[in-house]
Amino acid sequence: MTVANAGEFGLIARITRRLPSGPATLLGPGDDAAVIAAPDRRVVASTDVLVDGRHFRRDWSSAEDVGHRAAAANLADIAAMGAVPTALLVALCAPPDLPTVWAEELADGLGAEAASAGAAVVGGDLSASPTLTIAVTALGDLEGRAPVTRAGARPGDVVAVAGRLGHAAAGYTVLCRGFRTPKVLVDAHRRPEVRYAAGPEAAGLGATAMIDVSDGLLADLGHVATASGVGIDLRKDAFPLPAQMRDAAAALGVDPYTWLLAGGDDHALAATFPAGTELPEHWLAVGQVRESPAPEVTVDGRQFGDGAGGWDHFR
Repeated sequence: MTVANAGEFGLIARITRRLPSGPATLLGPGDDAAVIAAPDRRVVASTDVLVDGRHFRRDWSSAEDVGHRAAAANLADIAAMGAVPTALLVALCAPPDLPTVWAEELADGLGAEAASAGAAVVGGDLSASPTLTIAVTALGDLEGRAPVTRAGARPGDVVAVAGRLGHAAAGYTVLCRGFRTPKVLVDAHRRPEVRYAAGPEAAGLGATAMIDVSDGLLADLGHVATASGVGIDLRKDAFPLPAQMRDAAAALGVDPYTWLLAGGDDHALAATFPAGTELPEHWLAVGQVRESPAPEVTVDGRQFGDGAGGWDHFR
């Protein structure tokens, strides 16, 4: 059966009955709008779009994988503000010949990833389109904390990262070369593993700035440097190089640090903390904020390769 056979309302019914509710959901799918609890009286919001052939390929990733990726890209932004994710709104624009099972499995991935962050899919929209497109809006609650923005980093702060780096970029390269292994790298491209709780945790520890690493660590820390008016210097030897990534890089003729420093889509969290902050084990200190006449990010005091690199939708 295709989505055209199921019809708009039939497809909505198929999707919504697969979606679990969340603790902040007061009224979920089925009405003109959802109702979400906002105890803090401030709502953190973020949105993102995934386009078939641009952000994912259906011959590389299952519909459930795509659902996880679409949800994670937005939920990580909420966590990077120091907030707790509460809800997702999803708009699906699909070709009429898209199998309904693909849309249903997409919903499974969206719902499961949202649940892993303590949130739920609470509504959305459907439309016909020649290009399969998924637009997601995430909402979150600050629970009384001040938001952690990109603009608070100060000279002397420690730069730390929570989560994987370079795995998704390495997996993308492997897939582009026609391989399907190492599995840990390919799976990382298909489905991120995000430390959502690390965002609110960093806020509680006094993080001065924070960002979701979606476009590459150097590029995203570049946004922090620009917003804060500082320089950031990273230590190359601070980044552990997993054996499978090292071996894949050697086989493909790639510098693995290009994946680690300039590769995106793992959605790790990068934050700056006052010097002397005692960081939990899962926060890896990788550099320091310094004074600089112009915002920049360097590695061991020098520009890395051709610069920050990272993902650019129009490049």
